[in-house]
Amino acid sequence: MAFPEPKPRVPELPQKRLKTLDCGQGAVRAVRFNVDGNYCLTCGSDKTLKLWNPLRGTLLRTYSGHGYEVLDAAGSFDNSSLCSGGGDKAVVLWDVASGQVIRKFRGHAGKVNTVQFNEEATVILSGSIDSSIRCWDCRSRKPEPVQKLDEAKDGISSVKVSDHEVLAGSVDGRVRRYDLRMGQLFSDYVGSPITCICFSRDGQCTLVSSLDSTLRLLDKDTGELLGEYTGHKNQKYKLDCCLSERDTHVLSCSEDGKVFFWDLVEGALALALPVGSGVVQSLAFHPTEPCLLTAMGGSVQCWREEAYEAEGGTS
Repeated sequence: MAFPEPKPRVPELPQKRLKTLDCGQGAVRAVRFNVDGNYCLTCGSDKTLKLWNPLRGTLLRTYSGHGYEVLDAAGSFDNSSLCSGGGDKAVVLWDVASGQVIRKFRGHAGKVNTVQFNEEATVILSGSIDSSIRCWDCRSRKPEPVQKLDEAKDGISSVKVSDHEVLAGSVDGRVRRYDLRMGQLFSDYVGSPITCICFSRDGQCTLVSSLDSTLRLLDKDTGELLGEYTGHKNQKYKLDCCLSERDTHVLSCSEDGKVFFWDLVEGALALALPVGSGVVQSLAFHPTEPCLLTAMGGSVQCWREEAYEAEGGTS
């Protein structure tokens, strides 16, 4: 007698709150995993960046050097350096181990909403409300950017980088994709101010959130609309969206205190996770495991799947 093939496991969604980190840095503007998901960064309205072990809830280091609130941060591929941007219009390169500022890049005319390293962490890309993306050479002593992308007609809210592409979302309602190998620019019009964009993990699609409380999944190469996801509330704030670790679900922050999960293919709402009573300002999904970080007010919540057992029990 032949047994039927086992069904592929349904991806488990993180909905068990493991930890709440009281960050002690004013309002948390953004939370970001590092490259392997072992640590996370929190960006505070008190001008500091903090590095945590989120599963243990331990603070590892505080980085001080911004003159105004920190709005975004990213870690390098080898975890040796960080970059951050904020309301002081500066882009800062940090040494992770010492906590020291390596370089401060100035040139933006307005606050810096978004920062990313390229894959080798030799260049930092920063997007600002001054409508430009600037590329800063981490190894050069020159104060000016090596490149400036200024096609946007309004502020840049979100930038993501792959090995040869720059993806940018702007308040002018357009997603722009710069193909650096081909020297080409592709633009897709969404129509509503864009708050966040990201690549799918397989690199085939782009996910776009905008202030009409809608997420859109676009084919990266053709711009074709593959899916729309609604139910959350996003009309006023710059909120994060992302895909789960295996591209099975689309996630978004919401202004009504929840994180929404939709099935990527079917578009159906899979889970509305209650976080609290404020705006869920930021979220980050672990690169390989069903683990979610959410930021609300001055704290960050760490979520795992129901079956997850923390080492030494949960607290």
